[in-house]
Formats: sequence, C-alpha cells, structure tokens
Amino acid sequence: METKKLGGQTVQMSQPPVILGHANVVGKKEGEGPLKDTFDYIDADDTFGQPSWEKSESQMQKQALTMAMERAGVSAGQVDFLFAGDLLNQCISSSYAAREQNIPFFGLYGACSTMGESIALASMTLDGGFGQCAAAVASSHFCSAERQYRNPLEYGSQRTPTAQWTVTGAGAVVLGRAGDGPKITHCTIGRIVDKGVCDANNMGAAMAPAAAKTICAHLHDTGRDPDFYDRIITGDLGKLGSELLLELTHREGYDLREVHADCGMLIFDPQEQDVHCGGSGCGCCASVLTGHLLEQMKRGVWKNILFCPTGALHSPTATMQGESIPGICHAVALTNGK
Repeated sequence: METKKLGGQTVQMSQPPVILGHANVVGKKEGEGPLKDTFDYIDADDTFGQPSWEKSESQMQKQALTMAMERAGVSAGQVDFLFAGDLLNQCISSSYAAREQNIPFFGLYGACSTMGESIALASMTLDGGFGQCAAAVASSHFCSAERQYRNPLEYGSQRTPTAQWTVTGAGAVVLGRAGDGPKITHCTIGRIVDKGVCDANNMGAAMAPAAAKTICAHLHDTGRDPDFYDRIITGDLGKLGSELLLELTHREGYDLREVHADCGMLIFDPQEQDVHCGGSGCGCCASVLTGHLLEQMKRGVWKNILFCPTGALHSPTATMQGESIPGICHAVALTNGK
C-alpha cells in the first residue's frame, strides 16, 4: 500500500487536487483596505441584506460558494463534499448556509485556521479517491464575533494595543481531481501548542508558537528550504505575532524574513484604518487567499506558496475561567508548476 506520509506531520498528494474556482466577499472596511481590488464583492453596510449579523455571515458563505462554483463550472449537485467553518458557537454560519446547498457537509472548527483545515481535508479526501469535487469555505464577521467573544458593540470598550480586528469576509475554493489551476501538493497538519498565554486580546502571541512549529515541521518533513517558496504566508498573527514567528523560526535554523507575509497585515492599512496589530478571523486568510494570493499565482508572479492559517482555540467561557489559549496552524503547499 502506498504511503503518502512524510515525516511526522506532512502528507504528500499523489494526485494533487486543483483549485478550479475561487471567490470571496467582504465588508466595507475590508473594501477600503490595500487589497480592495482583489475582492469579488464588497458590501456597503456589512449586512449583506440580512436582519442580523449571524444571518449576514451565513449569506456571505452562500454568496462566496455560489460564485466559486460558477467559476469552476460545477453545480451543487456535482460537489461531493463541503468542508466549512466559522467562529460562532456550533458553527451556525456554516451549517445554516449549507442547509440550502444540499451538499454532503463537514462542519469544522479550527478558529482562524479553518480555511487551512478545510482545504487540507478536502484535498486529502479527493487525493484518496473518495470524490471528484469538493469545496472549502470559511467566514467571520466583525459584529457577530464581537457579540460572542467580547462586549456588545454599543459598549464601546477601549481595545488594547495588541488586539486585532476581526475581518468581515468569506472565501471559498472549489477543488477537483483534474483540471487547470494551482495545485495542492502537500499539507502539514498542525499540533496543538500552548505556551500559557491567557490574554484573549493578544492572539498573535498565542498563535505564533504553533505557526513556528508547523512551518518548521513542513520544511523538515519535505526537506525544503524557506526560499523554495516565493511566499510563506501565515494566517492572522498580526504585527506582534509575526515578529515572534520570525524569532522562533530563526532559533530553529530557518530564516523567513525574505519570504514571510501575514494575511492579517496585508488586508488592512494599519496606519490609516486603526486596526492595532492587524486583522484576524476565519474570513481574513480565506478572503486574502481567494483574492490576492491566488491572483498572484495565476498571473505567474509566484510559483510556489505555503499557506499557513493560524487559530486560537479558546472560548469566552474558558477565557473567563483563566484558561490559557491553545494555538494551531495548518500549512498547505500550492504550486503552479508540474
């Protein structure tokens, strides 16, 4: 029997799945940022035509997936599996969005790493021969997240300097076993890393050790150097978390300074948009991947990228009980090459 496992954490695809279609939708603030020209739909008031923030987030997922399927040239009936997740309790944004799609559904929770988790599971499923087509979707909404994790919006509490701004956005990709487009060649599945950070307003510090562990594991398992990749892109570490990542990987003998970028730093202008340490949320890396990153690959600017979404696996209850914040990071290798 063929083994597809490399080292301790990485799987190598024998028939790399292809990204057939991708799309994203974002809110008004994201549409005013540096990546505004890479988004498919920008909503004027963040409601997406819905009466509640939670319904708005479900609408975002439906809209992004519908556009991605149209671009891939497939119908919902041709998608074998849907892997989707968000930040809300019981993943209601994803499950409520999926109930109208009639696609076999896997609901996922990886916090802000969910887009990486969904793509990894979809890719492994297709490479294993269990289907011909799969979709991966993730979303977050600033207002629905604030309602759940922090204070009511009306309270207007002051945000700490280490805090990040939850992105209002959703991204979707449709993968196929054959076709034209960037390919998923490797997935490095993260392990839980918890260094004892208890401050829910400092998620960059909580997630950076997990990102460092996963990236180092990927490079070790594949035998690649950082400069094999045009970009190694983390999820939502923000300014502080990115600085910690570079220090931690340097201690392990890997210099990422020339190739590293972070979705949380790319999506907003920190000087003009008052987001403190940057962006966060499942929708951050999902919308950046399905916009800026894949467009750069399609244009031939980048040939190989390592997409590494990070997640802080905490909850309001655990935080109030004084629990520390476990971190996770999944790495997905994409290539335009053969």
